[in-house]
Amino acid sequence: MIIYSLMFFDVTYWFYLAASLLYIGYLATKNDKLVSMATVITWIGLLANTLFLVARTLEAKHAPFSNLYESMMLFTWALVIGYLIVQRKYDFKAGGAFIMPLVFLAILATSLLPYHYQGARPLNPALQSGWLEIHVFVIFIGYAAFALSFGVSIMYLIKTRHREKGKEMLLLNVLPSESILDELAYKSIAWGFPFLTLGIITGAVWANYAWGSYWTWDPKETWSLITWFIYAAYLHARITKDWRGKRAAWISILGFISLLFLYWGVSFILPSLHTYAA
Repeated sequence: MIIYSLMFFDVTYWFYLAASLLYIGYLATKNDKLVSMATVITWIGLLANTLFLVARTLEAKHAPFSNLYESMMLFTWALVIGYLIVQRKYDFKAGGAFIMPLVFLAILATSLLPYHYQGARPLNPALQSGWLEIHVFVIFIGYAAFALSFGVSIMYLIKTRHREKGKEMLLLNVLPSESILDELAYKSIAWGFPFLTLGIITGAVWANYAWGSYWTWDPKETWSLITWFIYAAYLHARITKDWRGKRAAWISILGFISLLFLYWGVSFILPSLHTYAA
């Protein structure tokens, strides 16, 4: 079965790369044929991504969320689904030039992990719980929403910068209006925040089941809380102070940087009870 999971991984890798290049080509040329091809290829990549998760599940005999390699594939899967929904609902074609390269970079990083060429291993005793599926799945839905907000916030800052400098660029015409980008970033965070919250809560319950304590200030737990506070601050400022525009975009970017450290930095840099993630 590892042969099939590797095959589906490779297909996902190349199709996400092709989609990224085609979306960038659309951004540069505004050729609708390119974006149509990119969308079809993204759907094929998503199918391969789904089949990877299925094959890995059959190989491992448990949900494919037990290490960083598998969870990254869940992250790309959720992010691509989120982007395709937004593209269809808002005719957000240009967003693929920012979101799909982010997806590809994620899967490129995944290909460098040691688990890529290894079969599934028995679960760490701490992971042998039904909380595995619940905790990891809900929290990665939140991660994907925050990644989408990050990409949209980058688009917002690029468009704002060029508009303020009075530069006439095709890019300004292809990208949605600043108000739409600002709203999309907000809605993505508003969608992801409850999932992050639920992920932290289920993680605490799981920690009590596995280690006898709901909270130990482990680096993973601490950075989860830091990330939660950043996004909570974003929503609080938006709702109570009506923060929009650049300030909101920078908080969104800061939150995603914190999320990256939570996901990758803690796994490789800080000693943690979550070392199985590496």
